[in-house]
Amino acid sequence: MTNRRDFIRKSAIGTAGIAVGAHAFSAKSYGRIIGANDRVTLGVVGLRGRGGGLMNSFADMYDDGVIIKTLCYVDTQFFDKRIQEAAEKQNGNKPGTVNDMRKMYDDPDIDAVIVATPNHWHALATIWACQAGKHVYSEKPACHNIWEGRKMVEAARKYKRVVQVGFQNRSISNVMQAMNFLHGGGIGEVYEARGLCFKPRDSFGIAEDSMPPDNLNYDMWLGPAQYRPYNEKRVHYNWHWHWDTGNGDTGNQGPHQFDIARWGLDQKQHPVKIQSMGGYFGIDPKECSQETPNTQTSVFEYADGKILEFETRGRYTNSEANTNVKIGNMFYGSEGWMEINGSNWKAYKGRSNEPFAGSGMEMSAAIDGDTSFLTAPDSKGHFGNFIDGVRSGNRFDLNCDIEKGFMSSALPILANIALKTGTTLRFDDEFERFIGNEEANMQLTRNYRAPYVIPHHV
Repeated sequence: MTNRRDFIRKSAIGTAGIAVGAHAFSAKSYGRIIGANDRVTLGVVGLRGRGGGLMNSFADMYDDGVIIKTLCYVDTQFFDKRIQEAAEKQNGNKPGTVNDMRKMYDDPDIDAVIVATPNHWHALATIWACQAGKHVYSEKPACHNIWEGRKMVEAARKYKRVVQVGFQNRSISNVMQAMNFLHGGGIGEVYEARGLCFKPRDSFGIAEDSMPPDNLNYDMWLGPAQYRPYNEKRVHYNWHWHWDTGNGDTGNQGPHQFDIARWGLDQKQHPVKIQSMGGYFGIDPKECSQETPNTQTSVFEYADGKILEFETRGRYTNSEANTNVKIGNMFYGSEGWMEINGSNWKAYKGRSNEPFAGSGMEMSAAIDGDTSFLTAPDSKGHFGNFIDGVRSGNRFDLNCDIEKGFMSSALPILANIALKTGTTLRFDDEFERFIGNEEANMQLTRNYRAPYVIPHHV
């Protein structure tokens, strides 16, 4: 943790003016935003879609003592736009840029980093950051495979860093209320949870392998993944749909709803049985390079017999439940059922189709009639919670510490392994290994490409 003495030291340095890449933060600008002990200096890794959104969300906290000092990305074409966006929110103060995150991690002024890389980079970027003494906000899923996710937890604990995973629902008032309602017996004993990811996606086409553009450091982009020739259909955003770098939509949008489902079931261990089936339907595979399924149904059983079901529909579909859920969750209990659609929820008693509790009801049975249901999924709630954790250095202040984030991220990974092996898998929670299936166990980790190797001893 960056302690009080470090903050004071950095504040003193700041008043002298520090050169930050293309721009120097002046004593005047620092004085406007720094409390004696509260300043948090950030670096951002990954600047495209989600990375740009995260950068802007944290830059919005400039007046609250949060400063983005450095931007890191392997594709230089995005630098100018993001620098300008950050400067507009930081009173004209421009962040510097680097192409290699390790250079940013070497900067003693940076307290924490935001990791918004493709999935296959999340673990190594986080572990390196922890080893360098930085706190981390990592996008979901926490990891690309099970073994590296556990190593992230080990690194956070060993180096005493706070690591938040980007499951924003953990900081949304409505969803927190719904979980308290469930755990308080609102629909009796909850025995089953469903998660839905209904996101129709069209073909993104196919292309021949080629040379990477000059603006892209392709070796760094590949990082831990095994070498494959550059292909424009396998990089920016489309990496989600290729196994080396992504986890499909079950592991893209899906982790948010997996997290809510596991949270609602109050499960703190891995499932003991996993099944998954699916495929790539409605699009000719010869006309699209996608490797992951666009349609997938996965079922998990826990040691106490409770069931978690998850469904991905990537083509034409209807919605489900009374509130027309496409991206959301349902829970079933001994006395009723509940649906969560975005940040709104409703609960139903027995066979009634009229809700008796929910986020829009004045006297909800959830939390003392709380009606403060205004926090949006991408609000400052989750990001602000991370900053609070950085300032305190206490992982228990986080709404989604790396352990929680890893446990939820593991579910789509386990589902994908069951899909690829085509069998029912049994899992040992204690050792995080499949029972009697070495083919599946081989998929718990990967062959890492030097020098981007996650060490066994972090």
